[in-house]
Parts: sequence; C-alpha cells; structure tokens
Amino acid sequence: MPASEPVRLGRKRALPSCPNPLFLKWLTELRDEAKEKGLKIQYTYQKAINSLNKYPLPLKNAKEAKILQNFGDGICKILDEKLQRYYRENGADASIHALPKEAPPPGRSDNNIILAPSKKKNAACDQRKDGGGDGGRKKKREYVPQRRSGGYAVLLTLYKETQVPGSKGYMFKMELQTEAQHLCDKSFTVPDLGSKYTAWSSVSTLIQKNLLIKTHNPARYSLTEGGLALAERLASVEQTNTDGDREGVRSELEATEEDDNVVDLTGSDEGEEEEEENRIHPAERRAAVTQVSCDVDDVCSSGKPQNSQTTTTSRKPNAECLLPGTYEIMLCVDFIETTGGSHHRKQELVKELQRNGVNFDIRKLNVGDFLWVAREKVAPVAGQLRAPVGRELVLDYIVERKRMDDLCGSIIDGRFREQKFRLKRCGLRKPIYLVEECGSAASHLSLPETTLQQAIVNTQVVDGFFVKRVQDVRESAAYLTIMTRFLTKLYQNRTLICRSRELEGDGGSDEEERGLPSCSLMSFAEFNHGAVKNKCQTVREVFARQLMQMSGLSGDKAAAILEHYSTPHSLLTAYEQCTSEAEKEKLLSSIRYGKLKRNLGPALSRTVYQLYCTQGALT
Repeated sequence: MPASEPVRLGRKRALPSCPNPLFLKWLTELRDEAKEKGLKIQYTYQKAINSLNKYPLPLKNAKEAKILQNFGDGICKILDEKLQRYYRENGADASIHALPKEAPPPGRSDNNIILAPSKKKNAACDQRKDGGGDGGRKKKREYVPQRRSGGYAVLLTLYKETQVPGSKGYMFKMELQTEAQHLCDKSFTVPDLGSKYTAWSSVSTLIQKNLLIKTHNPARYSLTEGGLALAERLASVEQTNTDGDREGVRSELEATEEDDNVVDLTGSDEGEEEEEENRIHPAERRAAVTQVSCDVDDVCSSGKPQNSQTTTTSRKPNAECLLPGTYEIMLCVDFIETTGGSHHRKQELVKELQRNGVNFDIRKLNVGDFLWVAREKVAPVAGQLRAPVGRELVLDYIVERKRMDDLCGSIIDGRFREQKFRLKRCGLRKPIYLVEECGSAASHLSLPETTLQQAIVNTQVVDGFFVKRVQDVRESAAYLTIMTRFLTKLYQNRTLICRSRELEGDGGSDEEERGLPSCSLMSFAEFNHGAVKNKCQTVREVFARQLMQMSGLSGDKAAAILEHYSTPHSLLTAYEQCTSEAEKEKLLSSIRYGKLKRNLGPALSRTVYQLYCTQGALT
C-alpha cells in the first residue's frame, strides 16, 4: 500500500438489504394479500422476492426486472401499474430507490420483518450480517397444525382410533372424514366459496411431514411414530384447554334442565341439526352414526355443544337412509355419449330423451354409459343462491352401450374384456349391455359377424350380463325411457339405505329379491371414485390384468387364481415348492372358477407356468 494513501480504520458500513426497496415493498404486499386469501400465487410472489433480494443493482422500471428469475409478464405489469400510480402521487422525478419517509429504511430490523418472512433465506442472511456466527442460524421449526384445522382433526381422530381396544390401527378415507368433521371448522368435502381446497387438502401436508402414512387401495390412513407422538401432545393440550369449557357446558345444561343427565338435547335447535346434516357428506353418514359412544371430553374438544353429536345419534334412521317420497329417480348420462364422434347421432339421443320427458343429467361416469340414481329432494333455502345439494344413491343398474362397429373395435384393441371386468367390479349387481345395430355398415366391419354374435352370447351366458339389442338411437332412447319409468315404480315405496363399499365390501343384501321394502345402495360419489380407470393399482390388480392378457383366461378365471395366489411372488413360491416339472404344469389345473365351478384345466395351467417360469423368450 502506498504511503501517501491514508489508512481507513473502523467498521465497514453495512449495505442496504435490497437496492430496490419500493418494488420489494409492493411484492411483499401482494404476497401477504394472496396469503390472506389462501391463493397459491403467494409462493410465486415469494420466489420473486427472493430473486429481487439477490439482485445487487437498482432497477429503473419493472420491465428491467424481466431478466430476473420468477419475474413474468404478469408480475411486471402489476409493478408497472403501481409505479405509474406512485409517480402520479409523488411526482415524475420521485426516487424509486428509497422508501417514502413514513416507511422504515430497508436496513432496519422491523422492515425486514415486514418485507420478508422469518422462514425465508433473505431474513436469515440479514440476521447473520447483524448477529454473525451461529447467531443467525435458525432451527427448523416443528410442524404443528393449527387448532381446528384439517390436519389437526385428522391427527386427533386417528389418535383416538388407536386408543380404542381392539382397534385395527387405520381408517378409511370416508370414515376418517366423518369422524374428524366435528373437530374441524372447515368441511372435508365441500370447499369454501371462491376456493377449491377443503380441509382434506391438509392430509398431503401430513404425509409430506412423515406424520401420516397412506397404504393399500382403497386407501388406509394411519399414524407414523412421529405423528402418534404429535397427536398425543395435541390431545393432552386439548384436554387441558377444555377442562374449563366442560364445566361451563355442564352448568348451562343444569340451568336449562332440571336433572343432571345429559341425554335429550335434540329438540333445542333445529337449525343446528340441519346445518350438521348438510355439512356431512351423504355417503359418509353411515359411519357417522356408528360412532355414537363419544364421552363428554370428546364433545367438548370439538368446541361445539353436545347437541350436534346427540342429534346425529337420535336421527339415526333419517341420517343414513332416504325414506319413500323424499327422493326422485334420475337417469345419469355419461358426457361422452353427448359429445365428440358423430355429433348429430349423439345429440339425437339427448333430444329423444327430452321428447320422452325423461329426467336425466349429463355428467362424467368413470365406468358405464348410463346409470340411475335416487336423488334426495331438497327445498331451496331462503337467502341462498343455490339449493343445497341432495344426497345421491346409485341404483343397482348400469348400462354399457355398444354399436356394432364400436364392439368390433373394442374386441380388437382389448377394451371389450377390460370394460366387462370393470363393470363386474364396480359394485352394481345388474349390468346391462345395450347392443345397437349399425345398419348397412355392419358388412364393412373388420371381424366377421359370427365372431361378434359369439361375443354377445358370451357376454350374456358366461359373464351373466343382461343383453338388450336395439336397431338404432331412437330404440336406445326408448329402452332407457322405459327402464327409468320401471325403476321409478320399483323403488317408489322403498327405503334406501346408504352402504359403504369400503366397509361392507362390493356385495350387498338381497332385499330386492326377497321383496323387502328397503335396500342398501352406494353413494354416487363413492361409486364414481372407486371406478376410476387410471387410479393407483395394487399388486393384486396388476397381477389380474396381467393374467387376463393370456388367450382363454377370462376375468372369472383370473379371479379364481387370485383367490389362491394373490401376487406373482406367491405363485412363484408355490412353483418352487413343487417337486417335479409335471406337478408345476398341473398346479393350477384343479382350481375351480365361475358359477358352475369348472376346473381351469391342464392346458391353461401349463400356459401360466410357461409364462412365469420359462427362462428366455417364449416360443
């Protein structure tokens, strides 16, 4: 260093945290506003804030910010509008590289709290600058869900389930939603106005935080060790917080009733009863009714009077069933049947149904083309724009409609067997195949007519479907009209009980055959969700689809094999335990399948053995 240059001693002056504090202030306001509304764009604004904090040069306008990461046309347009407004209020030569006098300067700690949240990197950097060393390093905060949020209710509900003697240790989605609803302020099934998220959306956060584990299909939810520990702490805190509330509830009850027995609270508030019923999803009410042995602590932990829980108990017959006269039969048409392809032909079906006076609704069906639901009649509520959504139970009839040319194409590409397999597993016990002729086009099909006729006969005789053959679209509409009127008359005096496919299996009771005035049906939401084609599949389901790719191996035969060997591993293990090659080839030959209980036979058994045990390419 030259001797003439003076030596500057002292502490180095700290630089401002951001050379563009005005843009930073506006972005922070936008982020906070989006956060209050629950919009996901808040994360985009936060990324833009992080990029702006890292940029060391001052910006003259918002267009220059496009070179920064996470700054798109939308954000730059908003900043430009705010900048123009700022110039109109403070003059064209006002500085944009310094905040107004009333705002704190960028380097101050209180401004850092406003402009950047404590969890973000820029705040951590500022703290390291001020404190130095390890003082600025922040510990990772433990995730604790907010009280009466979705995650809070799910953790507490699963924890209470584990405390029950003989508990299975997990819960299905619908029973978990029903049991957790009274512990949460938001609905698990219906999003708030202007939002697409429900309280159930927080379950993904619990899984990411390793507090919850999701297995099997249908999904089973259970707590991890960390989740169990956190839920236990939440339960103890909740118990402490509600000790005083419990005494207050009991004193109010003693003031309103002469005796101390908390039993009959159903006649006190009809409005709360209806609100509680509407808040619970129709398909989940059965599970809600079964859990009625809640004690006073559980009721108080929900933060609501006990009459909401007791109301569900006392109204058990109405909460889980639809009484005669309280519902209407409606035809549901898959939207694929009204759009795409031959638009004129598909619109003709809709016009025919309208002309016949059929009450129908067009919606997405994950399996089948037509089905019927019993929809609850709900009166409009004064002061509300839309009437409350009524419960919907699916009748046991589902129709798959096939034109002859479509049938030919589905046989060639393999959809024919897959669709029949899915119809058998959808949970509805009376599948119908509606086969529609295609006139003179039948002579130009890729398969001979005898093959198509054999496929139709197999569908009726082997698969047990009811096959109805019609000539054109008008006859199809006429058949659907007659079926709708027949089902309306058939179910007009029946009490419809909602059953859960997850808890009671695919099979249902035979009340209809025995002539009983009631029958159990699935809710439409549960049916349609369970029939999703591309959902996550278990090893058992993939194994079944794999077996059905073999020639001559139908769905019934695959199901029979799965009853003995549910996975490829179990089948290969059984082959290894055989002592000779001939025994391996005949391992599956004695397995019985179908209604007639016939054997699979040695030929098919040998084919399966060769597929799974032959080394190298098959010849």
